[in-house]
Amino acid sequence: MTGSGLTTEQILLLMQETAEEVIRPRWRALADDDISEKNPGDFVTVADHEAEVRISALLHAAYPDALIVGEEATAADPGAADLVHDVPHAFVIDPVDGTRNFIHGRKDYAVMVGELRSGEITRGWIWQPELDRAWVAELGSGATCNDQPVTLPTPDLAHVRGATTHRRLLRRRPAGVEELGWTFYACGIDYPNIALGIGDFLIYRHMKPWDHVPGSLILREAGGISRTIDGRDYRAEPTDEPLVVAVNEETWEIGRRCITG
Repeated sequence: MTGSGLTTEQILLLMQETAEEVIRPRWRALADDDISEKNPGDFVTVADHEAEVRISALLHAAYPDALIVGEEATAADPGAADLVHDVPHAFVIDPVDGTRNFIHGRKDYAVMVGELRSGEITRGWIWQPELDRAWVAELGSGATCNDQPVTLPTPDLAHVRGATTHRRLLRRRPAGVEELGWTFYACGIDYPNIALGIGDFLIYRHMKPWDHVPGSLILREAGGISRTIDGRDYRAEPTDEPLVVAVNEETWEIGRRCITG
């Protein structure tokens, strides 16, 4: 398949095979020297590194002209993340999203890949190995979970629930928000949870493309919203504007008010 490109199903399969070969054998079996810190509190494991190398190599073989940006590789080249919106073709990889959960033996981690062409998000994949769920989207073709179309739930606007990673926002609950708690610190869990009805909106800052490209497309293709608070659809552009992800317009506006007051 070198140089010929890969179908959406083939890319999902290479993610699943990578999980079986180099990620799941380390789940609940990590030695102390398999874990390190990129920054204080920001962990990485041997599974992250090996999975990223494998997925990157397979994508590069199929798309030799594409920019391929993995989360772990950006430690050596931090500026690469800002380029994915500006090049003709790019892939972003989060080999083990939710590394802290993975380290603690929790099921709440995922493997994620996203594709962009000329700055537009065109395909997205989230594979949840321990939950056995494959979330996939193609631009204009809808989103699926385990090959079934994703249909977003209708929220109860009298009891809206949100989640964020920002402590100061936990103290700001506008009218209509029944609950505002912590995310799972794994976008590969948080975005699908919105589709499953486990919460109605999410609030993020400091967005990295490998975290948000796949889930944003999956949610939007199912009818949801992923926009910065100035009203722009998320497109992996560098920005300081917070991101609000929501099941519909009403819940997006409620989430935005958590930030703006």
